[in-house]
Amino acid sequence: MFFTTQVKKENDGMHEVNMTPLIDVSLVLVVMLLLATPLAFESSIGVRKTDKTASAAKEQSKDERVELQIVSDDSVRVNRAMVSRSELIGTLRPLIESSTDGLVVIACKDRVSHGAFVNVLDQAKVCGAGQIAITGK
Repeated sequence: MFFTTQVKKENDGMHEVNMTPLIDVSLVLVVMLLLATPLAFESSIGVRKTDKTASAAKEQSKDERVELQIVSDDSVRVNRAMVSRSELIGTLRPLIESSTDGLVVIACKDRVSHGAFVNVLDQAKVCGAGQIAITGK
């Protein structure tokens, strides 16, 4: 007697790695990187907080800072003189050049737009401001 065993070959299926999810995730990461890269190169403004343990100066020096107060979107007060924003660079440049440390103090009213505030900051930088302080008046 012969016993014959029949070996059934089952359909083993596909033994390859499915690359579609890996490619999808990779493409999403590439798109996110492309969108986020320009944000890293934008100009930024460094902000330092005042030191709470600072002591008052023993000797007062001559105050040569330039004070700017942004009154509205169109007008700025430069050392108590009202100037339009279009004339700000012409007024500000000689004051900063005559200053020894180039300190500019900027205050802003509540109803002034963010764009006007940033524009005044940029104009102060263009005029040669060495340090810019922002007050909360």
